[in-house]
Amino acid sequence: MINYLKRSFIINILIVLIIFFLDRFSKIFIISYNEKSLSADLFSSKFLNISLIWNEGIAFGLFSFEQDRLYDFLTILISIVVIVIFFMILKNDGMRKSSLLMILGGALGNLYDRIFFRAVPDFIDFHIGNFHWFIFNVSDIFISLGVLFLIYMELVDNQKDKVNEKN
Repeated sequence: MINYLKRSFIINILIVLIIFFLDRFSKIFIISYNEKSLSADLFSSKFLNISLIWNEGIAFGLFSFEQDRLYDFLTILISIVVIVIFFMILKNDGMRKSSLLMILGGALGNLYDRIFFRAVPDFIDFHIGNFHWFIFNVSDIFISLGVLFLIYMELVDNQKDKVNEKN
């Protein structure tokens, strides 16, 4: 049992670290490429642009502002959410735990940038014609996937509860 817990703990840490370092590598690559090319537009195609922007807000650039106190408050709030997610991971298992690990890995990647750069580099820009989705990064992908999996599992559990109530 103890060996299983140790192995499970190591796997969980590895998942978070892999997500964190994938995010770090992608951001370092895009930032350095941007500095070398001296252009924010690094790649353009019919549906995808790679364009570096510095996001001072929260998810997908929402609530961007220039007031330092609000930025610091938001960073502290995000840090608290990261701690809550950590404790949620300890109390869950299976796919819920995996989803929370994805969210934690992504949140740590973006929190790192908020602390050390005072902004999060976003660079993935999907678009159809003139309609552009929010520009995002690798951390945002994992956070979004984790949240989508949690929503899906909640819907499935609610359906199971309804079926069980009828029987």
